[in-house]
Amino acid sequence: MIPCKKIGPWRTLIQWGFLGWCLFLGIQFALFVRHFETRGATPQYLRPPGVEGFLPIGALVSLKNWLVNSVFDTIHPAALVIFLSILAMSLLAKKSFCSWLCPVGTLSESSWKFGNRVFGRTFRPWGWLDFSLRTLKYLLLAFFAKLILLDMPGFALQGFLKAPYWAVSDVKMLHFFTNLSTTAITVVLLLTVLSLLIKNFWCRYLCPYGALLGLLSVLSPLKIRRSEAHCTHCGNCTRVCPSRLEIHTRKAVWSPECTGCLTCADNCPEAQALAMGPGFGLRPLPRRLFALTVLLIFFTGIAAGMLTGHWESSLGYEDFQRLIPMAQRLGH
Repeated sequence: MIPCKKIGPWRTLIQWGFLGWCLFLGIQFALFVRHFETRGATPQYLRPPGVEGFLPIGALVSLKNWLVNSVFDTIHPAALVIFLSILAMSLLAKKSFCSWLCPVGTLSESSWKFGNRVFGRTFRPWGWLDFSLRTLKYLLLAFFAKLILLDMPGFALQGFLKAPYWAVSDVKMLHFFTNLSTTAITVVLLLTVLSLLIKNFWCRYLCPYGALLGLLSVLSPLKIRRSEAHCTHCGNCTRVCPSRLEIHTRKAVWSPECTGCLTCADNCPEAQALAMGPGFGLRPLPRRLFALTVLLIFFTGIAAGMLTGHWESSLGYEDFQRLIPMAQRLGH
């Protein structure tokens, strides 16, 4: 039975449940694509719009187009809906997407925990190297922000979103995973090895999506807050923090590296010393209520997209019949 007080087991259940759902959508999408690649020789499956959650760069283009041209993309509307939902999570509930729902985050966390069991420890780069490596994800974020937010004019945004390449970007994403090149396999293996040895290697050093969510999360009213009156300064919270934050020395954790995983609160020996709360003299949230808040924000965003007609693609059977067989040729 899952312990009633600690939230960690519940978070693990949510993480793997969401990862399983993503895999289910991926398989369904692969069968959908296969139908058109075989010219109808295999059964037809419904296209799951949720796969568009794996198109964050295109969603950023779509977001700017919506703000600049007042047009909500109809080709991959779910991409923007999911993107906005995740941004809302960070603005309201820390970088919780990374530690509660992100499938890559789940695999990354599982990797270092497995490595810890095998090697008896994880390895931590020297302070100067750790700081230097952490800047990489912000540099990648700055590159995409400049390329899309600063350099792309309104007409270029519309041109991109109307191009055949954007229409089959989800198909090309599928092909990337199903037809890995030697270079891609080498990179994946290298990242896997590094993830076994270093806590959350990809998330901590290379993920530009996480960098964006981290910066937004600084504005979140919900933060891990420490009660000086109840804290015994044992330092246990700092020792268990996956993001290596010195929690026991801070009244509130503002760092963009905090993912709201609540590992520190789960491992604090004093019940009232650490909690996720809004401050301003308001009572902190019980851990289960924070978990419910995280899920509620995400799925409310998805429901809003569905109810407003911004979920299903405007592409029809004939469009997919024409576009999917030519997907591999686009972009080369």
